[in-house]
Amino acid sequence: MDDSTFSPFETTLPEDEALPILRQALNGANDGEIFVERRKSEALVLDDGRVKSASFDAAEGFGLRAVKDDVAGYAHSTTLSIEALRRAGETARLAVGDGGGTMAPAPKPTNRKLYTDQDPIAAQSFPVKVETLREIDAFARGLDSRVVQVSATLAASIQEIEILRADGVRVRDVRPMTRLNVSVIVDDQGRRESGSAGGGGRVGLDGLIAPQDWQAKAREALRIALVNLEAEPAPAGEMDVVLGPGWPGILLHEAIGHGLEGDFNRKGSSAFAGLMGQRIAAPGVTVLDDGTIPDRRGSITVDDEGTPSQKTTLIEDGILVGFMQDRQNARLMGVDSTGNGRRQSYAHAPMPRMTNTYMLGGNADPADLVRDIKDGIWAVGFGGGQVDITNGKFVFSCTEAYRVKDGKVGAPVKGATLIGDGATALNQIRALGNDMALDPGMGNCGKQGQWVPVGVGQPSVLMGGLTVGGSAT
Repeated sequence: MDDSTFSPFETTLPEDEALPILRQALNGANDGEIFVERRKSEALVLDDGRVKSASFDAAEGFGLRAVKDDVAGYAHSTTLSIEALRRAGETARLAVGDGGGTMAPAPKPTNRKLYTDQDPIAAQSFPVKVETLREIDAFARGLDSRVVQVSATLAASIQEIEILRADGVRVRDVRPMTRLNVSVIVDDQGRRESGSAGGGGRVGLDGLIAPQDWQAKAREALRIALVNLEAEPAPAGEMDVVLGPGWPGILLHEAIGHGLEGDFNRKGSSAFAGLMGQRIAAPGVTVLDDGTIPDRRGSITVDDEGTPSQKTTLIEDGILVGFMQDRQNARLMGVDSTGNGRRQSYAHAPMPRMTNTYMLGGNADPADLVRDIKDGIWAVGFGGGQVDITNGKFVFSCTEAYRVKDGKVGAPVKGATLIGDGATALNQIRALGNDMALDPGMGNCGKQGQWVPVGVGQPSVLMGGLTVGGSAT
């Protein structure tokens, strides 16, 4: 699918009619735009040998935003017409009011493309997708006689956006997304446990439906389920913890990443507000947000304000050096946008959001980190969690973890949760492994009711003094 096929300012919202409306709405404003979106998505779920659901959704619409100082007016519609645009302009302008304002300069353009613009939904026929799910089911069941249930999900979407600014600058982007997930349930003498694996990115479906890809996911899901069959009740108390590489970076994302978004810091509600240039983490800790990694789930060629994505250093050798910024918060804080202005859809105004947030690796052998634990756990996989942005306090559940005593890995544990706060945890990092990895492409991030795809990553990390909540006392 070529992005030239989606040209609302040449068809339904002709530029010569849309521009005067936008300029009138932004008269006296500092910033604003028309954001037009068309999206298609498809998801197939096979559960217990049968196609449980097959859905297809298509939507389009626009949002018009007028920004002045720290307020913004926003109106949106599912109707792509000049009449709807005119009403939206009148509504958004109410927030701007009368009075002069200096319009911020447009984002600098880019010719960079970080992912394909081909439609992944159309790349494979519906029967091929269903047959792939059936093959996954049969393969997973054949791996172990204890497998009693298999669930597989194949999802694909394509998002086309176009942004028009009052100076006539137009920005387009076409964003594909695919994902494959496999879950299994095993039963051993009446004890049932589950495991899951998955991933994807801004890529086509061909790689995901290739046997070597989904077979690896099925094996990994089974491995986790079998580990859980042997799991013992988790210990409880304050202890040392080694976090595994890759997906465990979700703790970094939630407990620290949100606190480094510009809006929370401008308003003083972040635990890191007012600490720019100060040490907030142990020496050696460097954290980045990078939306420029090709084909990654959290990557964006341009953000939802038209600013090219960037690789932004947030923490360097333990020192706070940057925040993630959209245009409004960057202007109010006297800095430049970092290309982190993101929105869930045309029905939402943009705000500072993460893309791919990760911690750089160190020099330690990951096995040495585990051997350094006297009494603690090795947390390899994570599930859900909760975070309070104002103080960074978090609670995360482990999906795969092991008891470690005197440097020796013992039995897997079940029901372990990690409890702490981001600011303290950053300073309790004692060593970083040389195995930095990004997650397989399965993250979604929620903020103020909006969800966007993200990526996370980190090396193995040895942290001291985390509180572990478990089922054993």
